[in-house]
Formats: sequence, C-alpha cells, structure tokens
Amino acid sequence: MTLGDYLPFWNKLTEKQREKLSSKSKKLRFEKGMLVHGESDECSGFLLVTEGQLRVFTISDEGRELTLYRLFDRDICLFSGSCMVKNIQFDVTVEAEQDTAVFQIPADIYRDLMEESAVVSNFTNELMASRFSDVMWLMDQVMNKKMDGRLAAFLLEECRLNDTMELSITHEQIARHLGTAREVVTRLLRLFQGESLVKITRGTVELLDEKGLEVLAAHSLR
Repeated sequence: MTLGDYLPFWNKLTEKQREKLSSKSKKLRFEKGMLVHGESDECSGFLLVTEGQLRVFTISDEGRELTLYRLFDRDICLFSGSCMVKNIQFDVTVEAEQDTAVFQIPADIYRDLMEESAVVSNFTNELMASRFSDVMWLMDQVMNKKMDGRLAAFLLEECRLNDTMELSITHEQIARHLGTAREVVTRLLRLFQGESLVKITRGTVELLDEKGLEVLAAHSLR
C-alpha cells in the first residue's frame, strides 16, 4: 500500500504535490509500548496509521494519565503535528498499544500543502474539529459523569475492541486510561464483582453481565 491509498484527498492533488508528499514522507514502525510522540518533542508532523493501534493521552502535572482517544488503521494523528495549524497549542503523548506502522509527513511539507490546496485545508479543519469533539466529550465525562459508569463503559469498549470477554489488563492500566487512581479502580471493580458484573483475578478482568454493565454505563457509552 502506498501513501495515496490512505489519503482521501490524494486524487485532488497535482502530480507535483503527490511527488513531493511521497518523496518526503517516511514509513516508520513502532513496537508495542514504544513512545511515538512525547509532550516535550518537537512537532512530529502528520502521522497516518497503516497498521496497529496508537493511544493518544495527556499527562497532568501530578503525572496522572488520561486517554483522549485511540487511533487505528487509516486514522490520522493531527495533534502530534499541532504546529501545522495556527494558534493550536495542544500537547499530547502518543504510544503504540500494538506493533504499529505509520506514514510520517513532515510538518512543513503538510503545512505548505494546506496553504496550496483548499481541499487539504478543509479536510484538516474537519479532522481537527472531529478530534476536539472527541476531547470535549471526554471532558464532559470526566467532569460530569460518575466513575462507576465510566469504568463500566471502558470495560465494555475494551472487550468489544479486543473481541473477548476476558481482558488481560491491570488496575493500574485501567486507571491510566481513565485519569484516576489505581485504588479507585480496585474499589469499584470489587463492587462490580460483588454484584456479579465481573470476575477479577490477578492481571485479568472477566465480564460476566454485559447487560448489567450497559445499564451502569448508559451515560458513558458512545
């Protein structure tokens, strides 16, 4: 697969623009757990996922993590190249949750393309609006929804994402996704287990009552 197979505006570019993008872009691979982009890194540019899965998250001053969203095949990480868009200052950290391959388009190359092409500029603005919508939805969850519902929603989404009812995940990992403390996750999971919603063992969480969790997660499922 080439870069043109992944960019929806490829056919709207000139031959010269296509050649420039192809020659300047890099194909990079990251092993599971590797850091793809850090808050202190310089602008990494435009990252286009061709295989695998990335996690985009923020880190508070106290070191607490909060997952903003995931990126999958054909998804685009724009905040890793926020310097491409004027007046956008949004620092994120990106890590590979699976072995992942991406196309990396340098920030200056993509910025030039945005200035030359209205199609690319409109696409980028729409993508940015979509990502900010995701973040605003998450902020509403953090500020206004109960943690038990958010935890139930997370467990359901993870099981559907991984096509299994038994998750190999630690309480600490769950806490990092939800932006809370491990002790909070442990307490809630024990409550869930007492209500026969889940079964917890060391390093795993098994969902026993999907319908019951859906009721609990009603306001936190997309």
